[in-house]
Amino acid sequence: MPSDGTIADFHARISTHILDTSTGDPAADVYVRLERRDANGWQTIDEGRTDKDGRLRYRVPVRDWQAGGYRLLFYVEPYLGKECFFPEIMVAFHIHDPERHYHVPLLLSRYGYTTYRGS
Repeated sequence: MPSDGTIADFHARISTHILDTSTGDPAADVYVRLERRDANGWQTIDEGRTDKDGRLRYRVPVRDWQAGGYRLLFYVEPYLGKECFFPEIMVAFHIHDPERHYHVPLLLSRYGYTTYRGS
C-alpha cells in the first residue's frame, strides 16, 4: 500500500532521552541521528533534535523498522561546548523484536556518558 505520509504510516518504536548529569537538567536541542545497518552499510532512517525535556521520539516509516543493527549518533559538542571530551557519542544496538518499544537514554556530562536500555 503506498504511503501518503500521514502519522498512521509511522511507528514510534524508538525514543531517547538525554539528561545532563552535571546540571541535573534535560539536554535540549541536541541533534541525534538514527541509522540502520543493511547490506550497503549504515543508512540514516531518521534524525531530529531533543525537545526542551531532552526527549526525542522517532517517526520511523514502517518499511524501515525491522529487526537488525541500529545506532544513535549524538552530536553533543554544540550542547556541551568545545572543551567537552566526547564531541560525538555513538550507541550501537540490536533490535530483536520490532513490535516492542525501545528506549535508549543517554546520561551525559562534559567528560563522560553512560547509556542503557530503558522502557
